[in-house]
Amino acid sequence: MGAWLRNCWYMAGWSEEVGEAGLARQIIDRPIFLFRLTDGTVAALLDRCPHRFAPLSRGTREGDNLQCGYHGLTFSPRGKCVRNPFGERIPAGTDVPRFEVVERDAIVWLWGGAPEEADPSQIPDFSFVAETPQSRVLRGRMVMHANYEYGTDNLLDLSHIEYVHKRSLGGDGVIFAGEHTVVVEGETLHSNWFARGIPPPSVAYGRYPPDAKVDHWLNMRWNAPASMRLMIGACPHGEPRTAGFELPQAHILTPASEHETHYFWASARYDNLDSKEADAALTNLLLTAFEQEDKPIIEAAYANVRGKDFWAERPVSLGIDRGGTRARRMLEAMKRQEQSTIADAAE
Repeated sequence: MGAWLRNCWYMAGWSEEVGEAGLARQIIDRPIFLFRLTDGTVAALLDRCPHRFAPLSRGTREGDNLQCGYHGLTFSPRGKCVRNPFGERIPAGTDVPRFEVVERDAIVWLWGGAPEEADPSQIPDFSFVAETPQSRVLRGRMVMHANYEYGTDNLLDLSHIEYVHKRSLGGDGVIFAGEHTVVVEGETLHSNWFARGIPPPSVAYGRYPPDAKVDHWLNMRWNAPASMRLMIGACPHGEPRTAGFELPQAHILTPASEHETHYFWASARYDNLDSKEADAALTNLLLTAFEQEDKPIIEAAYANVRGKDFWAERPVSLGIDRGGTRARRMLEAMKRQEQSTIADAAE
């Protein structure tokens, strides 16, 4: 099903990416320019002048307005053409589509549908991404040359850590010792692993002695189209989870096009907050896992089926992949419902 889900929030970027110069980025096949207004809020317009289609991001600012760098048409943050340098009349059809934007917890979210229908209550909770005096958050973005749903498959099926992440995160047999559950609550999907009474996994090295027994969990939360939060934790075997530790990660995938994805990631830590060495070690670990291990295998797998229908290729089910399969079905149902509503409104 090729149509994009419109009535949902796509991550457009990290807050720090939208600086004084603005940010030009392709999202769901549309060129979009995000820029900060004088009051600090973020606006977003289609990055295309309606005259001869030059990118507005290549123009100049006049206060909160954008002036096209090709022929000087000037637009307000709401996309209204406010000046035609070649005459007092502003031609019909000169306005530029705008997008509703919400900035929350260091993330800039963009609504894919009609601005007046934007619902901020649908933005998933990623509050941990905003640093506090008790937390340090590392974050980044990589471009993945694959359809975003293949990235979702990877994240909702963490069994791959036993094979893909041998050099970084290391499965340590956690998956084989654990139990996998998939639970759907409304439009939120949870794909969780839980292992009881196992030796401390790599994430717990230094927190528990090597001969200890711990309970370990990997809890992934998915919201359409592809916003995922991973909670990684461990506690002494048989004790409440609050007796242990938990580290949150963000994995948010935004399609640039059918074949290219913005992969935004973030990871929080709560120890040695001022340590640059700890920052460097965690950054190196994550970049190894995401850029050197996940990215190549996802891109190679997608290259084998690029341009083909996923279901028509008859993917084999191993049971452990139920999370990704369920998310695909949920996304398809949302698209059908959205398209049906549009069709009904047109009648």
